[in-house]
Amino acid sequence: MTVETGHFALIVALMLALLQATVPLWAASRGNRELMSLARHTAWGQLICVALAFCALMYAFARSDFSVLVVAENSHSAKPFLYKLAATWGHHEGSLLLWILILVLFGACVATFNRGMPESTRARVLAVQAMVASGFLLFTLLTSNPFVRLATPPVDGNSLNPLLQDPGLVFHPPLLYFGYVGMSTAFSFAVAALIEGRVTPDWARWARSWVLIAWSGLTLGIALGSWWAYYELGWGGFWFWDPVENASFMPWLVATALLHCISVVIKRDAFKSWTVLLAILGFSLSLLGTFIVRSGLLTSVHAFATDPTRGVFVLMLLGIAVGGALLLFAIRAPAMEGGSGFAPVSREGALLLNNLLLATAAGTVLIGTLYPLVLEAITGEKVSVGPPYFNSTFVPLMLPMLGLMAVGPLLAWRQADALRAVKQLWLAAIAAAIVVAVAIWIGGAGVAGVIGLGVAAWLAVGSFYGWVRRWWGPGALRRLVGLPAEVHGMTLAHIAAAVIVAGITAASVWQGERVQLMKVGQTAQLSGYSWTLDRVYDTLGPNYEAVRGQMTVRDDDGKTVAVLYPERRFYPDSRQNTTEAAIHTTGLADLYAVIGEGSADEGWAVRLYHNPLVPWMWFGAGLMAFGGLVSASGRVRVRRTRKQTAGAAEASA
Repeated sequence: MTVETGHFALIVALMLALLQATVPLWAASRGNRELMSLARHTAWGQLICVALAFCALMYAFARSDFSVLVVAENSHSAKPFLYKLAATWGHHEGSLLLWILILVLFGACVATFNRGMPESTRARVLAVQAMVASGFLLFTLLTSNPFVRLATPPVDGNSLNPLLQDPGLVFHPPLLYFGYVGMSTAFSFAVAALIEGRVTPDWARWARSWVLIAWSGLTLGIALGSWWAYYELGWGGFWFWDPVENASFMPWLVATALLHCISVVIKRDAFKSWTVLLAILGFSLSLLGTFIVRSGLLTSVHAFATDPTRGVFVLMLLGIAVGGALLLFAIRAPAMEGGSGFAPVSREGALLLNNLLLATAAGTVLIGTLYPLVLEAITGEKVSVGPPYFNSTFVPLMLPMLGLMAVGPLLAWRQADALRAVKQLWLAAIAAAIVVAVAIWIGGAGVAGVIGLGVAAWLAVGSFYGWVRRWWGPGALRRLVGLPAEVHGMTLAHIAAAVIVAGITAASVWQGERVQLMKVGQTAQLSGYSWTLDRVYDTLGPNYEAVRGQMTVRDDDGKTVAVLYPERRFYPDSRQNTTEAAIHTTGLADLYAVIGEGSADEGWAVRLYHNPLVPWMWFGAGLMAFGGLVSASGRVRVRRTRKQTAGAAEASA
């Protein structure tokens, strides 16, 4: 009965979404406030219904109810309870339901927050949000119903892919979807602005908070996925330019450009058309990512569906949503641009260059991602576009942008003196020179590595200086406290970018790797450490059998640095093997060991890695997301200040 209740709740949610997509939109055009307010109630009604459906599906997984098709196909009674719950979104139907849940959650939040927004604007934003929800609810009910019953339930389930039975994968999809779907709010604001025919600084302030929240979620989701691939797949790397990785990275690049562009709308009432277009493109790329992993184009642990008919449905949604929005943009955008002009050397000019570089970078990733898929779909020929393509196209675009990030915040609006701004960064230049000298002295970094590390130092010190100069001097504490939250958030995000660049560069150019057969008692040398395989033994997990190695790592002085326990697991229910890397981190480097097939007589295949600064990437990503949330908190602070000011004025009256 619970399962049927969940199915019924989804149908009710669809009815509410259709109601919200039409009536408030019509009411806004007629100025009918009573019917416009209907959108708030239906937005919450959708959230309650979809949450009920999601809980019903999760309950079926928790109880191992194998009469439900998706439970029988993706769970097993021997699986740990946490992974039973996580299996709710570990397949196409459940992940789509999670997608919709986050979509209606954002809708309900827009209905509740953004006080001061005109009722007509809110009604239009929620109507567009409901149109998107209607499409995905139809998609779910017509092609991907998670509540299908089996006439003859099996005794036990097929289990979930062992690679997905991992804490990283418990949290990675929800965070990634939070970012993906959060971009729908920016899309809804953009389309609502096009319907109204105006973009104002207030509109930009309302939209920015949602973009920041979505961008922070997407940042954490991408980082968590990269971290999972790093330790779970056992290949010692963290990013492979896989189409699925790219599908999440492209919206992030566009969202980053959008955030910078929105600030120009707020400060200078300019870049309006470009801002709206970026909002549309950001969500369009999110939908494209959804299409890629659900169309059958990919064979991957991330590819949720292999049924092309589902891909056709997503393609239709993509065409209607993006095509309709772009058509509206073509009609309305020419009349929206405004604001005063600016000199090429100015804050606006720097942000425009930033946008062009980010948009071009997203374009290069899009071409490299789609070209092999399109070529194979048309000709059947398989080609691979891997790291060499992306490194030669993406990196040259990012280096000038990273350098510009330290200079841009020092430039004045409308017209600036670039030479004066650069002169202020003498300390950053010294820091970059020191880092470059150290990198050359260490050796092995190559030209690209030296430049990458120098740029990272330049950006970190330059961003910190830009923040300090805003409050340093007489009354420093008062000025520091009075700084807008957006300034703190921007500084954190820019410094975080420098930390990530340093981590990626060092891990790429100075990674130590050794692959060999090792017998118990043997020692291998790598990056100044001695790695001794002490023993190999069998062990049992909750739903797997494992061969576990014990490896002691010592430094040059013979002092024990770490004891690592890599595993090779076998899952009997799914008949699959996985590797579990053992990692010891010092914060400055990771010691990384993987054990593969082998025997006591011939030895065990062992892969050892020394990855300098790789932990900085995860730390930097967390810091960057935190910076985004700090910036988003600025709206809360502004509202609180306004409320206090209004209260003081009322009291004095």
